[in-house]
Parts: sequence; C-alpha cells; structure tokens
Amino acid sequence: MKKLNNKVVVITGAGSGIGRALAKELAARGCRLALSDVNETGLRETAELCDASEIRTYRLDVSDRDGIYAHADQVAKDFGVVNMVINNAGVALSASVREMTDEDFKWVMDIDFWGVTHGSRAFLPHLIASGDGHLVNISSVFGLIGVPKQSAYNAAKFAVRGFTEALRQEMKLEKQPVAVSCVHPGGIRTNIANSARMGKSENAEAQRKGFDKIAVTTPEKAARTIVKGILKDESRILVGPDAWGIDVINRVLGSAYQPLVERFSRKNLYL
Repeated sequence: MKKLNNKVVVITGAGSGIGRALAKELAARGCRLALSDVNETGLRETAELCDASEIRTYRLDVSDRDGIYAHADQVAKDFGVVNMVINNAGVALSASVREMTDEDFKWVMDIDFWGVTHGSRAFLPHLIASGDGHLVNISSVFGLIGVPKQSAYNAAKFAVRGFTEALRQEMKLEKQPVAVSCVHPGGIRTNIANSARMGKSENAEAQRKGFDKIAVTTPEKAARTIVKGILKDESRILVGPDAWGIDVINRVLGSAYQPLVERFSRKNLYL
C-alpha cells in the first residue's frame, strides 16, 4: 500500500490516545474512517477532530467475539470495501502474579489478545477481497521483554507479536494481497495508565507518576511513525527511542537483559 488517499481504514480504540492520533493522521491523508471504541463520548470527540471525506463511528467492545465479527460485516457493508485494519484497543494491569486475580487476568487477555486476534480474523476476508489490504496489530515493548508486575500484559502482548508475525508469513506464502505489521510502542503519553487496573498492594499514584516520567513520545508522533512504517510495509514498527533501545538490548543480550530490568524494577517498582 503506497498510497492512502480514499482508503477505508478501521481503527479500534479510537476514542483517545494512539487511536485518536491515528484517526487524525489518516484523515489528513485522505482516508475514509471506520472508528470504534467503548467510550462513545471520546469517539464522538475524535470524529469531530478529524477532517475526513467519510467517517463513521461504532460502539464496539473488542472483548465481544461475536460483536467484532458483526462489526466487520457492518463496516464492509457501510463502505463497500475495507483496505486497512488497525487493532489498537487495549488496557493495562499492574499486579504481581501472586496477587493478580483471575478476573483481571481474563480482562486483559480478552481485550489485548483476543480483541486483536478476533479483529484480525473477522476482517481478513475483507482485506483480501480489497486486493490491497494491510493489517496492523498493536503490541508493545512489553511484547519484546518481560517486566515484573506486568505478567498479564506481557502475556497478551507477546501473544499478539507471535500471532501477527505468523500471520504475516502466511499471507506471503499464500500470496495474498495483505501486508501485516506488528507495532511495538514504548512509553506514549496516553491515558492508559490512568485507566489501568492495579493490584491491591500497588500504589496507583506512584505508578502513574512513574509512567508519566517514561512516556517520552506523544500520540501524534507515534501515529506518524506508525503510518510511515505502514507505507514502508515494515513487519515490525518500533515507536519511540525507548522502543528502539529495548529492541537493541533484547537482540544483543538475549535473556541476559533480565538482570537489567530487575535492577530498574527494584529501584522504581519495589519501594
């Protein structure tokens, strides 16, 4: 996909953060937008900020498998074609493995992993039918390394990475007209930390302040980086200097990165 003008782009989690910034960026590039979120107020605000030739909004809970499949069919019916899907909706949880509840673990996996996989599978026939499709799944730098108190988020984001990389290879082997990219943002200045669930012993305020310190990339910059990667058909799109640094550390050190994370965590997480 070398040109974006008049392409139909689906974005989940478009009510704020990276999703909103992507909607604005792609609208400015002439895309027609199908935006969804559970937060209808935020979704309306995003739509008002976008100068798109055609824009439709949909309330969607990505943890609802049947809802996603119905959404895919509805978007295809409304627009006549689907060229790009960006599975962006996500949530966060900060809790140790011992303290984390089954309910919270399931909440993260249902949205961050199953929301992505169901979104990919539901829209894939439409992307193939377009003859010029691109699937973009948002993972995280926590899909590259493990971090204490992020086991559920790590599990989901590692799974998204594996699923997406396998699918990209399948599309190439089957010679299907669909490119596939996995995005690994570092610290982005969004409200994900404010909406995150916390374990009982977690200091929510300290966690959020800590996140604010490491969130060095704006959503707008993240969106521009992602779109640039899409146009280059990059298999792995790294967003932010911290993402590049973590990727290098992981590649060079392998599992030996873990003592570095432990020292950082002891200083910043285990107070």
